[in-house]
Amino acid sequence: MLTEFFISTRGQGLYEFTPDVRDWCAGQGDGLLTLFVRHTSCSLLIQENADPEVKTDLRNFFARLVPPTTDPSMSYLTHTYEGPDDMPAHIKAAMMPVSLSIPVQAGRPVLGTWQGIYLFEHRDAPHMRRVAAQFMAG
Repeated sequence: MLTEFFISTRGQGLYEFTPDVRDWCAGQGDGLLTLFVRHTSCSLLIQENADPEVKTDLRNFFARLVPPTTDPSMSYLTHTYEGPDDMPAHIKAAMMPVSLSIPVQAGRPVLGTWQGIYLFEHRDAPHMRRVAAQFMAG
């Protein structure tokens, strides 16, 4: 079984789509779910979904770790014509997963109590992101 999730972003940050994944997995039985983001400037994460400060802190940490190309510390970058957030977005996507494998039992993703599935947008502008999903029955 194969489908695609469309996630509308409003700039940098984490966008949870766990409910969409749960709905799609319902009734699928046991198996393995693979998610793959079809872009080079965002990532996929499994992260805490209880306290919104976690999302804020993660975004702030990666903004400090990989600042925009307007920051003097990033003057060595050459891919700058798509904006000061573009190459840093590619670097962040290279550091974080672009695919996830999640066990599914009785049609439910096997996630911990506080775990959610997120698209981590690394660009400033809004985007429509596509995440391919494949379920393999086991």
